[in-house]
Amino acid sequence: MTKRLLRAELVEAPPVPRTARVFCVGINYHAHGDESREHSGLDIPKVPMIFGRWADTLVVDGDPVPVPPNEDGLDWEVELAVIIADPVWAADRATASQHVLGYTVFNDLSARKKQLETAQFTLGKNADRSGPIGPVVVTADEIGDPNSLTLRTRVGDSVMQLGNTRDLIHDIPSIIAYITDTVSLKPGDVIATGTPAGVGLGMKPQVYLTAGDVVEVEVENIGVLRTPIVSRADLAARHEL
Repeated sequence: MTKRLLRAELVEAPPVPRTARVFCVGINYHAHGDESREHSGLDIPKVPMIFGRWADTLVVDGDPVPVPPNEDGLDWEVELAVIIADPVWAADRATASQHVLGYTVFNDLSARKKQLETAQFTLGKNADRSGPIGPVVVTADEIGDPNSLTLRTRVGDSVMQLGNTRDLIHDIPSIIAYITDTVSLKPGDVIATGTPAGVGLGMKPQVYLTAGDVVEVEVENIGVLRTPIVSRADLAARHEL
């Protein structure tokens, strides 16, 4: 007899394999480029600015994320994420989209204090559990036009980000082609395509996430990804660290 499982008995996992690599693109919306230049002195890159995330930072819809120790700059970044379908090497821009399995929502939660202390983003972009992804994957044939999707971030009742993928500096085929000039992509790899304007770092005064906040990021035609922010002590007390 087959045992029927209850939903409460299931543990949800990120919609990519554990071996997935996460390629992130920095400063890839024109309006975000303008705010980045103003608050950090960073110019809009002429080619995609690629940095990496570790797959074990990925969490799912509803999973709590702790504020890192000694970090007072935990920031939100709504992003359209691409999931790769098959092995890709030296992709041609004209056909690169054929290698996309589907799309999902990504929140590139960023520890700004650590991120901006050096020229390397690695630590600031890889805090524990800081990569919410989901809630579903929409296949490439169902997404509509990926170059015309609205993105939105809410913290509590306040809309913090409102953008559209029309504002991308480097579009998805260009990013795939650029990465695969050097690195082959594998099935299940993720490309987080960048965030629009409206990050907390760019506000005057700056606004950041604290324990008790709930941040929701949304991409049109995919859905809403919800993340409660907690203290590290609270998460440890729940035995979730």
